Amino acid sequence: MLPATRASIARIPAMNATAENEIVEHLERDGVVIVTGMFSRDHIEQVKQDLVPHFDSDVVDQSGFFPSTTQRATGLFSISRACVDLAMHPLYLTVANRMLTSIYTFYRGSEKHTAVSKPIISSTVGFRVNPGGRQQALHRDDTDYHTRACDRPMMIGCVTALTRTHKNNGATIVIPGSHLWEDEDRVPLVEEAVPAELEPGDATIFLGNVYHAGGGNITQDERRETAGVFMAKGFYRQAENEYLMVPPERCKEIQLTPAELRVLGYGISQPSCGFVNYKDPMESVFGIIDDETVRM
Repeated sequence: MLPATRASIARIPAMNATAENEIVEHLERDGVVIVTGMFSRDHIEQVKQDLVPHFDSDVVDQSGFFPSTTQRATGLFSISRACVDLAMHPLYLTVANRMLTSIYTFYRGSEKHTAVSKPIISSTVGFRVNPGGRQQALHRDDTDYHTRACDRPMMIGCVTALTRTHKNNGATIVIPGSHLWEDEDRVPLVEEAVPAELEPGDATIFLGNVYHAGGGNITQDERRETAGVFMAKGFYRQAENEYLMVPPERCKEIQLTPAELRVLGYGISQPSCGFVNYKDPMESVFGIIDDETVRM
């Protein structure tokens, strides 16, 4: 008999004093949780305005993974401060660090060392699902990483609503509990999925191995717009090449902070993954030496 999946997605107010622990608990149990009131309406309105030209200039996805009626905006860190702030929400970063930070102990000769690798951005993308858009195929985001059960969790996503998001206008559909499926050949079924319905400023946070998909938009006049920030363990290759999307000169132009640069992937994944000229890029590229700079 197939294990049962949960029929709903838990909703946690971002302002709850215990929100962090509750979110982690639901991610471990269900693989997905809705966090209400993550961002203010003013913040969301600014992000929405900032993404308009990027949505309008997008071209159809030739692979067919995204339906032709879906428009995208990529490289959010390069677009605006409001977009950067989506990724830097303290609650999301704290949860991502708890779920994805890797602590690794090793020997160099007879000396024992411990390395800590924090998660970094895997990709950032805005989605606009237009009226008449068909549903996306159910999938797991971590397939890019060839993950096995022993590797998980290695990704986490946070998709924030820029518009009211409901079943009829293309809300993301999710199969709660599918991150625990042990049968890798089990086929995800649409009837197992539930819509993650959101108000602007709410967010769906989910693990990379949860089956989900962009829903179909059967409305006549509603666009469903969201912005996604996806993070992965720091020693994996990023799905979106952030060093080309947001090169050092752009980082300096928009004055990214050391914390933002590290989340974007410009720091070292300890002990030494990502160096430039055998130095931490924070030092060799940006001239930043602080308590987190890795000395090599």
